[in-house]
Amino acid sequence: QELLALNACDAAVVVNVRVSVPKRIKRRRVFRGKIKGLATRGNRVSFGEFGLQALDAGWINGRQLEASRIAANRATAGAAKIWIRIFPDKPISSKPAETRMGKGKGDIDYWAAEVRPGTILFELGNVTEDKAKLAFKRIAHKMPVKVRMVRRTPTT
Repeated sequence: QELLALNACDAAVVVNVRVSVPKRIKRRRVFRGKIKGLATRGNRVSFGEFGLQALDAGWINGRQLEASRIAANRATAGAAKIWIRIFPDKPISSKPAETRMGKGKGDIDYWAAEVRPGTILFELGNVTEDKAKLAFKRIAHKMPVKVRMVRRTPTT
């Protein structure tokens, strides 16, 4: 067997992050807008037994969603079925620091999902209530909005 000599540059850790980005978009840059009212769609637990519901309005970016997905997977040891009910489809642009005014709008910095109060962010299935509570607690630490755990309402 052959041993390879590694120096400090070769030993760098490569982190693979799956950030959700839309395939196509209608407009490259959009206005910031205001998030008004409560969620009228996507406000029920539809797929799993437990859901994580937003209590505030705000933007959740793709990195936060990915970090939450990883935290939920680790908390449930990969046993739970996880549904992410939101998608970051709003481009958020920013200009570099110490840039003079004018010269157009800045480049896209990241992608965010607009969330209204009542929106279901995540759902979990095939898992006990205690495991779901633990997973949602880990997810809540990564969210920029207040959240609560909700249970699926039985349909009769």
